[in-house]
Amino acid sequence: MNTPIKKEIVDGLIDSLGIQDFAKATIREVKQVAAMAEKQSGVEFIKMEMGIPGLPAAQVGVDAQIKALQDGIAHSYPDIQGYPELKKQASRFVKAFINVDIQPEGCVPVSGSMQGTFASFLTCSQADKKKDTVLFIDPGFPVQKMQLQVQGVKYKTFDVYDFRGEKLGPKLESYLSEGNICAILYSNPNNPAWICLSEEELRTIGSLATKYDTIVMEDLAYFAMDFRQDFSKPFQPPFQPTVAHYTDNYILLISGSKAFSYAGERIGVTCISDKLFHRHYDDLSARYEGLPFGLVFSTRMLYALSSGTSHSAQYAMAAMMRAACDEEYNFRNEVKVYGERARKLKDIFCRHNFYVVYDRDLDQPIADGFYFTIGYPGMTSGELARELMYYGVSAICLITTGSHQEGLRVCTSFIEDHQYAQLEERMQIFQENHKLNEE
Repeated sequence: MNTPIKKEIVDGLIDSLGIQDFAKATIREVKQVAAMAEKQSGVEFIKMEMGIPGLPAAQVGVDAQIKALQDGIAHSYPDIQGYPELKKQASRFVKAFINVDIQPEGCVPVSGSMQGTFASFLTCSQADKKKDTVLFIDPGFPVQKMQLQVQGVKYKTFDVYDFRGEKLGPKLESYLSEGNICAILYSNPNNPAWICLSEEELRTIGSLATKYDTIVMEDLAYFAMDFRQDFSKPFQPPFQPTVAHYTDNYILLISGSKAFSYAGERIGVTCISDKLFHRHYDDLSARYEGLPFGLVFSTRMLYALSSGTSHSAQYAMAAMMRAACDEEYNFRNEVKVYGERARKLKDIFCRHNFYVVYDRDLDQPIADGFYFTIGYPGMTSGELARELMYYGVSAICLITTGSHQEGLRVCTSFIEDHQYAQLEERMQIFQENHKLNEE
């Protein structure tokens, strides 16, 4: 079988790195194999494995951060609660684009949403000794489970593929009724499936969270990036959908990485509902001198983790959020290219017998965005991921995201214009080789 990259090169690299099951290879391992195979073969890889922004950082943030540094901010520790202007602008941003009221005190800067989830897991898992388990509505971001592994916190998970719409409530309740779930986590839009939970599904999650006194952690890493609707007009509908309209037990994780392409500075804001921020849990009070949930999160968890968040990056985030709220900067216009890339890539794959695994949002086709999922008839995730490497295409297996479906996650962020023709040519060879195998 003739392939753009010799099978022996890829197989040898996988063996040399000690990867026993390529279906379970991490993002970093897939990236490493791709880089080494590209170097050895001289064939350019079409890299789809890493969810890194492929666009320039928002200039309004860069300018504000440079000015803050020039003004001498680097010599000062940031307030553990965060730069007051960022807290104010984050509160405005949540109102402008989600239509939710959260006081500035509950908007706490973090070193990216990764730190926000880590500190949230710590706080949620210690709030009530009876509730020691996190529930993931999967598929999801693999590193969040690693965070719980590091903390020694238990988790449960289910693949939402077969439990959309009216099936979601009974499935969630089957876990919540056990009485040990401290938090529910999902991303919306979803990494990797790009499904977007409906208002009815969010209402179901919110009402059950209230009924079973469980905290919902809503990961909004891909804020307003369901490009089927325009969520970029501040203070007017449509708004980014959220569980916050249906419960007071929520934490919103807002990242600067994707919406503002500000991934390198590790900046995000964790927005805790007013009611949850001030809530006293007996177990937290006993452990942390009577402090409420929100102050345990900031003055204990974040203080112990990093003593605050990069001071100058907070100035950048404040400027980006302010400019978005004041309609000086439309972040959606900057990132909608991801949706255009996804549409072109899906067309190429599907022309050559691939299919989209998570292909629908209830009664609608899935949106085009930062990620999508592909499968190939008769092939497992591991077989497909490994074989695509022979064609100079790298992607991660859905199994690593908690999905039970056979297929791969494709990220659109690094695709360059000349690579569409490359992909078309290589997938044509893939299709022909598979015809030969079938014959």
